[in-house]
Amino acid sequence: MSGATTPDREQTTRSGVWLTELLLLLMATIWGVNFSVVKFASGAMPPFAFNSARVTLAALALVVLVRAARRSLPSRGDVLRLLAIGVVGNGFYQILFVEGVARTRAGDAALILAASPAFIALIGHLRGSERITRRGAAGIALSMLGIALVVLGGSAARHGDATLLGGAFVLAASLCWSVYTVLMQPFTATVDPLALAAITMVGGVPVLLATSVPALVATTWQDVSGAAWLAVFYSGILSLVAAYLCWNRGVKTIGPTRTAMFGNLQPVIALLVAWATLGESPRAWQLLGAGAIFAGLLLSRRVSVA
Repeated sequence: MSGATTPDREQTTRSGVWLTELLLLLMATIWGVNFSVVKFASGAMPPFAFNSARVTLAALALVVLVRAARRSLPSRGDVLRLLAIGVVGNGFYQILFVEGVARTRAGDAALILAASPAFIALIGHLRGSERITRRGAAGIALSMLGIALVVLGGSAARHGDATLLGGAFVLAASLCWSVYTVLMQPFTATVDPLALAAITMVGGVPVLLATSVPALVATTWQDVSGAAWLAVFYSGILSLVAAYLCWNRGVKTIGPTRTAMFGNLQPVIALLVAWATLGESPRAWQLLGAGAIFAGLLLSRRVSVA
């Protein structure tokens, strides 16, 4: 019967959503840990050199995967559009992200970046690609309240732990990521996810290399420690390949705003990891804010694609 949804199809769709949400939880964990990894690596080697190394590694890995799996590429016009989108999402965003984390606490950077769902929802609403229910709007508002509570708790940090410049960089990175996510959404329905990730990642490489030449030349690569190289691998392969594929699947399956709300788990994970590895002790206001973020995530699952 035309237009009817069979029980088998409905069950398959529901299973696909649950699998997507599990993968998004994995993504949030990888990215939550990545804040401490980036903070460590940006102190072990020049941030620009580290950033170029990890993004170039990720781009090469994705290109190899696309060729090995013999995935089809989109039209020439779509490739050029995706490369341009990649400049925003994997060029400007990565520069602002790493430079911001290098200048602030890892946990605070994760919390500032959690503003992305609000930006994405606003941009999606203006473009007419998102419908936000009252429950979804309440979830976004509650998450933003949680972020405000955490930032308030972070204001007690001693001088030098956090800077306004670092926070501004991370907030600008959040805006870049939001624009990237919304612009990428239409392509998720027609372009293979692996090819999509590879093309957009390649788009960011020229920007990073162009801005990193002095740092790359000044870096004494033979003196880079094994731990720093391990950080490059983690931040390149796990954070920029595995987690990006999870993100792209989420945008395609449940929409950009709901996908972004899973990113609000990052601050909670980042705070715990930074506490354990960097000695960044969470404060009471931050813990209260983390609880609000969790509650907002649950409510936000009602946000839908227009």
